[in-house]
Amino acid sequence: MMTNTVDFLNRGGPALWVIAGLSIVTLGLILWKLWSLSRLGAWRREATETAVTLWQSGHRDTAQQGLQSRTGLRARVVKSAMAAQQAMSPDDAREETSRVARGALLEAGTGLRALDLIATIAPLVGLLGTVLGMIEAFQALQDSGARADPAALAGGIWQALLTTAAGMAVAIPASMALSWFDSVNDRLAHDFDDLATRVFSKPGARTDA
Repeated sequence: MMTNTVDFLNRGGPALWVIAGLSIVTLGLILWKLWSLSRLGAWRREATETAVTLWQSGHRDTAQQGLQSRTGLRARVVKSAMAAQQAMSPDDAREETSRVARGALLEAGTGLRALDLIATIAPLVGLLGTVLGMIEAFQALQDSGARADPAALAGGIWQALLTTAAGMAVAIPASMALSWFDSVNDRLAHDFDDLATRVFSKPGARTDA
């Protein structure tokens, strides 16, 4: 099977090898992003929501204690908002919370530029491979002169087109994954704004005994 794979890649030339490498990198990036976002709590909101509700009802100490051991992105932003709201002026507190939120979004977006680059260049590498393959096929046709074999020409053309198809096959899942990860980031940005606004708009009037 390994020999068949190598033979197939050799048919497409260097461009197909490059695309094969990009496909491995794409799969690795997608799996790593899924693990990273899960580790950062991108899909966990319950604990932070509970803490903000407690904060709004006046149970400040309980709210902060509930987030003390939490390391997710939402918890990080809300803990910063709660601490800033108690220690700073309203404007400074909001600025500090915005700074933390921007850092959290930047961390959540790590790796997306690489996916975007792969989605952009994979079809271009495939097209380049096809163009080079077509040039080679027509050069062979010219050299053969009147003895040109249409079957051989057709074989050269379909081999050249392999790289275009392969480039699209890599770019499509990369684009789909990028769009989904972007939507996760958009959701995080919305939640950061919503949770922080609730911390600042209705701060608790008392602390727990």
